[in-house]
Amino acid sequence: MTIILRLFAWGLAAAIAFATLGPAEQRPHSNLGQNGEHALAFVLLGLAFGLAYTRAPSRTAALVIAFTGLIEVLQFLAPGRHARLEDFVVDALAASLGLVAAAALDWTIRRTQRSLP
Repeated sequence: MTIILRLFAWGLAAAIAFATLGPAEQRPHSNLGQNGEHALAFVLLGLAFGLAYTRAPSRTAALVIAFTGLIEVLQFLAPGRHARLEDFVVDALAASLGLVAAAALDWTIRRTQRSLP
């Protein structure tokens, strides 16, 4: 199961990188607006990495937050893209929320497993 979660997490990171750095017309759009799309993508990223890498939550959090910053900085090199501090803040907060949700879910699962006979 861990391998599948890790593949999903890295695949999601690659998809976010493509959507963020690739041509704007190929980026998926929804009715959530730009901040809503960012928040959804990065909540899912934080959740995926938080569930895939439960042994070192601090390192996982640092990796995910660094990824959000790197993606934003790389937009300086992508034609037609704009790096903004507001986007980084939304992305980092959303990823953190996903990481917290993953930690809570992991804690609940471990607690339930210990209480089973």
